[in-house]
Amino acid sequence: MTEPRMPLPQVCVCYLLRESEGRTQVLLGRKKHGLGRGYFVGLGGKLEPGETAVEAAVREVHEESGVTVRAADLEARGRLTYLFPHREAWSQESSVFVTRTFTGVPAASDELDPEWFDVDRVPLAEMWDDAKHWLPGVLAGGRVRRTFTFGADLASVVDHRVHVA
Repeated sequence: MTEPRMPLPQVCVCYLLRESEGRTQVLLGRKKHGLGRGYFVGLGGKLEPGETAVEAAVREVHEESGVTVRAADLEARGRLTYLFPHREAWSQESSVFVTRTFTGVPAASDELDPEWFDVDRVPLAEMWDDAKHWLPGVLAGGRVRRTFTFGADLASVVDHRVHVA
């Protein structure tokens, strides 16, 4: 008999989209330290006790970029499960959001340096390995529900499952 698995830590990620010179752009940030240091990531992080994923996304976007988003403007786009069998403390579940409505100009924070990218030029080679499997679809208006398992190098996806709603 296997032991029941503890619930995974809950995190969120939010992708801000804008139109610039006729092109859709997404705001990403290069992580300065911690998990994912050096990678471009969406804005987000861990949920605080008693906080919903939407509340955390609003808070994290502001903390990491100085930009303000409203909970009512966030579009839920799905859920990702990340499994790290070789470092279980990194395993987590992420709620994914997108918004086109925000105020303020992105500025660097202690966590990351924000940068706008055309959605057809997202630097997938400089992001977590899973992003290439789902991020382009989400940025194009789709939804995602997948589980990714990372290998012993803690960077490469060795297995992923698509969940049907």
